Amino acid sequence: MREVLDDLLAWWRAGDEVGVGTVVATWRSAPRPAGASMLVGPDGTAVGSVSGGCVEGAVYEQAQAVVADGEPVLQRYGVSDGDALAVGLTCGGVLDVFIETVSRRTFPELEQVAADIVAHRPVAVVTVIAHPEPGWVGRRLIVRPDDEPTGTLGSGRADAAVVDDVRGLLAQGRSTVLTYGPDGQRRGEGMRVFATSYAPKPRMLVFGAIDFAAAVARVGAFLGYRVTVCDARPVFATPARFPDADDVVVEWPHRYLRRHAEAGDIDERTVICVLTHDPKFDVPLLEVALRLPQLAYVGAMGSRRTHDDRLDRLRAAGLSAAELDRLASPIGLDLGARTPEETAVSIAAEIIAMRWGGGGERLSGTDGAIHHGREIERRLPPAVPAAPSAT
Repeated sequence: MREVLDDLLAWWRAGDEVGVGTVVATWRSAPRPAGASMLVGPDGTAVGSVSGGCVEGAVYEQAQAVVADGEPVLQRYGVSDGDALAVGLTCGGVLDVFIETVSRRTFPELEQVAADIVAHRPVAVVTVIAHPEPGWVGRRLIVRPDDEPTGTLGSGRADAAVVDDVRGLLAQGRSTVLTYGPDGQRRGEGMRVFATSYAPKPRMLVFGAIDFAAAVARVGAFLGYRVTVCDARPVFATPARFPDADDVVVEWPHRYLRRHAEAGDIDERTVICVLTHDPKFDVPLLEVALRLPQLAYVGAMGSRRTHDDRLDRLRAAGLSAAELDRLASPIGLDLGARTPEETAVSIAAEIIAMRWGGGGERLSGTDGAIHHGREIERRLPPAVPAAPSAT
């Protein structure tokens, strides 16, 4: 919803009813991730996308029908590679789309949720997308890390069960479908909810204000990270040299990292790229970084000789073999990169591979699933009716 929030909020404030289709689950090669949304405004305007153009026509018609009769629906598009064209999903993937009406009446909390998102305050929106009792479908619960939730899914028991789980998802910045018994029972099926987490962007900390850092910052911003470039040398660490960074900081790298770790600003999504090439900077920094248990990635640039020397210095500083195993060095995947931009792509590729479990091989030389992660292993739940033809 984030990418269509401004349009949705404008219609909401005007008192209009908006048809909203949201991708809640995907399998195989579905082109858009869970959380992608499409709006159908009161004037018939379509905003956003749920499939990159594959099934937008069918979703558009269904959204208009939902606004007309007020009944939200969970719709599946794409069944198999053989008949994907029949429903318009040319990629052969499968996606579930929850289509509902959003207005001041159905979503009174939208303005406050939007304010949280804009202010980078963590908030999750939980929506019932399937239930044996039709009256539960479309009910919402707003969950924040510490505050009392607002809204209800239908009962106190269901709310309590879902809040516990969703706060865990919110801490990870994850959005997913959760399944419970009809009244929130941990065992059983019947109620499915979609939890959309709006957490602050994950952080990318780039240490070393060199030309490679500018390219890494650019790619990091493109991937959705909040990018900080840090260097102790004020002549190099200037905003003009790093226009794509959110923050440019003049400070000794290890002091900056330690201070932000102690302040709770570093989490399990944070990635660190050490590009300093100088032992007096990178060794103290890596001492701090490799002892932080929650980082997603720590990479350090340098030749293999630099890498060996760095490892010797870190061992002398008392780091264990397990801590040193967390270091990605020399940084990046073997792409044959030479320029700063190519090197940044190499680093980004390694970060992506480590995040999702990819091996870094050429896809043309591999078999099996293209996408990695928990979503690929899930079986399709049967509780969604077949989609109408988009042709």
